[in-house]
Amino acid sequence: MKKLLALVMLLVVIAVAVYGGSPYYTAYQLKNAYDANDGATIAAAIDFEQVRPSVQSQLTGKFANTMTRYPLVAELGGEPLQQAANEFITGAVDEAITSQNIERLINTQGQANTATKELAAAWAIASNQVDLRLLIQDMIAQRGDINAVIKNQIQQVMEKQAVELEQQAAQGIDSNKPTLSYCGIDCFTISGQVKGYPLIVEMQREGLVNWKIVDVTLP
Repeated sequence: MKKLLALVMLLVVIAVAVYGGSPYYTAYQLKNAYDANDGATIAAAIDFEQVRPSVQSQLTGKFANTMTRYPLVAELGGEPLQQAANEFITGAVDEAITSQNIERLINTQGQANTATKELAAAWAIASNQVDLRLLIQDMIAQRGDINAVIKNQIQQVMEKQAVELEQQAAQGIDSNKPTLSYCGIDCFTISGQVKGYPLIVEMQREGLVNWKIVDVTLP
């Protein structure tokens, strides 16, 4: 009877250890896949239907905050500027945050492609990385043609970001030991740097020991 009880207790301890340690093992697998340029494994671990709208919301929110800091730009551009920028951000995220693009990005060690460049441009526009002097000049020169203004600004930002992306891919530092922590029973976060950019990845439990990436917090 004592041996049976001891066996049951041992099994319980093992089950608890596996249950509690499962996100750490998943994080370990993801780190190994990243180091091995295994894009398929990374892409398979992402719930794109949750990550994509979260990234869109983060970027459109950043852009809205940026506009509140520059009332002259907001006044000149008005609602059409906000709408055009948001449409570009949404489209850029839709194209970049896909299984195929993430797999390609990891496989090529961060080599930028068109979708990635557009996402980088969307982040730059949302994060106040646009030359506001030129933006205002464009608005005046284009006589209020917001679509032409946005197209011109996007082209300039993409050219700049393309160079920066290549430099980051070559020189950016990855975290050797990301910070791992539970944020709830079924919630786990991985915090660290990818090519020099600080990121927070949130995973959610699926079943007992499986985990999916459901959110990525951008810098």
